Amino acid sequence: QVQLVESGGGLVQPGGSLALSCAASGSIFSINVMRWYRQAPGKERELVAFMHTNGGTDYLDSVKGRFTISRDYAKNTVHLQMNSLKPEDTAVYYCNLEQWGINYWGNGTPVTVSS
Repeated sequence: QVQLVESGGGLVQPGGSLALSCAASGSIFSINVMRWYRQAPGKERELVAFMHTNGGTDYLDSVKGRFTISRDYAKNTVHLQMNSLKPEDTAVYYCNLEQWGINYWGNGTPVTVSS
């Protein structure tokens, strides 16, 4: 089993920054993908960013150049640095880990971008 715990969400003004973190524990294998998703009220969950253990990354087009995903493999954590935040970034952000075709999810951390 794998447990994921997100942290770092909160209220921020437009143009501000937040750093999200996700700590993974349990049976973590050496090859996996960690992702950040988000779900805004009334909308479907969407993939924001992912990072494979091979170093490959990709981002949702609307966050490219503003968000950066990183991983600390020794601590089994994944981070999402979010800069130049916009009101449309408001959502609950979820951490996801996939290994051996199995997906694990955290409970989410809310991010609100508002003046």
